[in-house]
Amino acid sequence: MEGDVTRPAGLMTVLHSSFNDGDVLTIPPQQLCGETPSPTATSMETLCLRSRSTRSSESLSNAADGFQAALEYVRSHPLDPIDTADFERECGVGIVVTPEQIEEAVEVTINRHRAQLLEERYHFNMGLLMGEARAALKWADGKMIKHEVDMQVLHLLGPKRETDLERKPKVAKARLEETDGRPAKDVVENGEVAGQTLSLMEQLRGEALKFHKPGENYKTPGYVTTAHTMDLLKQHLDITGGQVRTRFPPEPNGILHIGHAKAINFNFGYAKANNGICFLRFDDTNPEKEEARFFTGICDMVAWLGYTPYKVTYASDYFDQLYAWAVELIHRGQAYVCHQRGEELKGHNPPPSPWRDRPVEESLLLFEAMRKGKFAEGEATLRMKLVMEDGKMDPVAYRVKYTPHHRTGDTWCIYPTYDYTHCLCDSIEHITHSLCTKEFQARRSSYFWLCNALDVYCPVQWEYGRLNLHYAVVSKRKILQLVANGAVRDWDDPRLFTLTALRRRGFPPEAINNFCARVGVTVAQTTMEPHLLEACVRDVLNDTAPRAMAVLEPLKVIITNFPAAKSLDIQVPNFPADETKGFHQVPFGFTVFIERTDFKEEPEPGYKRLARGQPVGLRHTGYVIELQRVIKGPGGCVESLEVTCRKADAGEKPKAFIHWVSQPLTCEVRLYERLFQHKNPEDPAEVPGGFLSDLNPASLHVVEAALVDCSVALAKPFDKFQFERLGYFSVDPDSHEGQLVFNRTVTLKEDPGKV
Repeated sequence: MEGDVTRPAGLMTVLHSSFNDGDVLTIPPQQLCGETPSPTATSMETLCLRSRSTRSSESLSNAADGFQAALEYVRSHPLDPIDTADFERECGVGIVVTPEQIEEAVEVTINRHRAQLLEERYHFNMGLLMGEARAALKWADGKMIKHEVDMQVLHLLGPKRETDLERKPKVAKARLEETDGRPAKDVVENGEVAGQTLSLMEQLRGEALKFHKPGENYKTPGYVTTAHTMDLLKQHLDITGGQVRTRFPPEPNGILHIGHAKAINFNFGYAKANNGICFLRFDDTNPEKEEARFFTGICDMVAWLGYTPYKVTYASDYFDQLYAWAVELIHRGQAYVCHQRGEELKGHNPPPSPWRDRPVEESLLLFEAMRKGKFAEGEATLRMKLVMEDGKMDPVAYRVKYTPHHRTGDTWCIYPTYDYTHCLCDSIEHITHSLCTKEFQARRSSYFWLCNALDVYCPVQWEYGRLNLHYAVVSKRKILQLVANGAVRDWDDPRLFTLTALRRRGFPPEAINNFCARVGVTVAQTTMEPHLLEACVRDVLNDTAPRAMAVLEPLKVIITNFPAAKSLDIQVPNFPADETKGFHQVPFGFTVFIERTDFKEEPEPGYKRLARGQPVGLRHTGYVIELQRVIKGPGGCVESLEVTCRKADAGEKPKAFIHWVSQPLTCEVRLYERLFQHKNPEDPAEVPGGFLSDLNPASLHVVEAALVDCSVALAKPFDKFQFERLGYFSVDPDSHEGQLVFNRTVTLKEDPGKV
C-alpha cells in the first residue's frame, strides 16, 4: 500500500466535519495502515484535512474520538476492502444521541452509586458519574451529559450545605518524582490543585468557567439562533472588539446585602479576570419604590468592595428606545394590549387573555392611549406572546403607573417590566455574559425570545446559585419590619447582614470578597454559617488591625512600690509578630486598670490569673505584680487592689500575662451577638411565631464606660484595632470628639459554643 493510501469516504466524513478551519492533521499513510514507517516515509504524501465548518471544543473532543476510532478500524483491516457502512458506524457517523437517552443513562449511573452519593454528598467524585455515563453513550455531547449529571445530583441531594463546601481531608502521599528527575505536578482534584485555595479571580479566569467566548454565543446549550444571528454577532464583535462585558443590575429599592456581594464579585470579577468591563446598571423601572439614598448606597458599596464600574447606566436611559421596540413588537404581531387585572393573572393556571388575538392596529392605538395617560392603573397592560419555562403565559411588558420618576419626572406614565427591559438593555450595552441568580432561569426563554423577536443582538444568560446565611434575614420588606419594630436601628445596624451594616461593624471588604471566593462559583443555592464569614474577617484583620489595649470591666490596681517617680513610656508593637510594622507608645503609671475577670479572691483549680499568692505579668511592661491587699466597698464588692511589682526576670516566671491600661480614655463599646436565635428564623417549622418572635434579647450589650489606651485617641470612623485578648473592634460613626464608640467586629477566636 505504500504510496497509495485508500481514503474511505467515511474517514473523510468523520474528520472533515469535525475540525475548525485551519486545523491540520498530518498523518503518515503507514500510520493509517498500522505499518512501521520506512526511512522514506517522511517523503510520502501526507493527509491534510481542513474543515469548512465551525464546531465547539466539545465537538473537537468527539471528533478526536471519531478519528481514533477511524485509525483503529483501518489498522484492524489492513488488507480488507473498506466496508463504508461498517466503517462509518464504528466511527459514529450519523449517530444521534437524544436528550432522553442522556437522561436515562445518567439516571442509571446515579442509581448505581446512590447510597455512596447520599453518604458523601458533594464530596463524591462526580467525574466518576460523568465517565460512566459517557462510556454508555460514546458519541453523546459531553456538555449535555455534565448538565444532566448536575441537574440529577442537585435533585437528589438538594442545595449545597456548608459542610459540602469544606475541603475533603487529603490522604498524605509520598511525593512522586518524574522520570526525568523533575518534581511531579500537583494533583488536581475537583478542578483545584490539592492543598491550594483558588482566589476568586483564578476561579473566574480561563478554564474555571466553561463560558462561551465573546461572539460565540451560539455555542451555548439552549441558545436560540435565527437567520440574523451570525450577522448580529459579527456587528457585536465589531463594536466590542471581542471584549468580555458584564453588568451588575440592582434595583434601587433597598440596601445591598451579603448575597449581593457574591453577585458583585461574580459580575465585576469575571470581567476583571478576563480583561473585560462591567457596567453598573440601575434597573429603575419601578418609581414607586426607588429612593435617592439607595442609588448612592449601592454605588458606595460597589466601590467599597474594590470595584470601579466601566460606566454607571440606568434602564431609564433607554426608555425611548424600549418604547420604540415595544411598538415594533406590536407591529410584528408579537405583543398585544390586554385588560385582564393583576388579580386575574395570579395563581398557577390563570385564564388565557381574551384579547390575545386582537388586531395589530387596535393594539397600536391602545398602547398609544396608555402612553398618553388615557387608562387608569391596572386597566391595561402590554403583554408579549410567549410561554415561559415555568408555564407562565404572556408576561407583561408595560404597565401604567402615575408615579413621577426620579430621573424622567412626569415624562412617562407607562413603565417597562424586568422581563421586557433586562435583555434589551443587555443588548444595547452589548453584554457578553448576563450573569444572574437561579431564580431567573425561568425567564431565560423570554430573554432569548424577545431579542430574537426584535432581531437585535442577543447576549447569553448564565445562572448561578444565590448566597444566603443562617441566623439572618435579608429581605428588604422584613428589614423594614425590624426597623419599624425597633429591633434594629436602621439598614446599617451591625447586627444585620446588609453590606452597610457589615461595614459599620468593621468587616473589611477584602474579607467579604475572600468569603465569596471560599463559597466558590456554585450553581446550587448555598446557605452558609456566619462563623465561616467571621473566619475570613479574622484572617484579614489579624494582618491589618494594629494592637491596642482596652478594659471593658475595669478594676483599679494601685502599685505601691512603683519603680519611678512618674509614669514610664512603654513601647508596644503594633503587630507583635512583625515588629517592622512599628510601635505605639502608652503610659505606665502607679495606677493601672485590669479586667475584673482577671482577678479572683478564691480562684478555682486551673485559674492562672491574679489571685492571692499567684502573681501575673503585665503585658509589654517587663513587670510582674503580686497581690497585697483587697479593698472593698460597703456592699462587699471589690473596689480596688493594692499590689507590688518586680522585674519579670527577677524571679519565677508568672503563669499568665494580662492586658491593662493606665491614664486611659473612656469610651463606649458595643458588643454584638446574633440577632436571631434559630438558624432559619423565616422557617415556620422552626419558628412558628414568625421571625419577629425569634429575636435574641442579648444581641446587643453596650459598655458605656470602657477604658482604652490613649494610642487610639486620633482614630477615625471605621478604623480597626485588635484589643488584646478581647477581639477585633472598629470605630463607629457615632463617635465624636472626646467620645469614641467601638463596635466589636468579631472575637479573637470562634466561640466553641456556636453551632
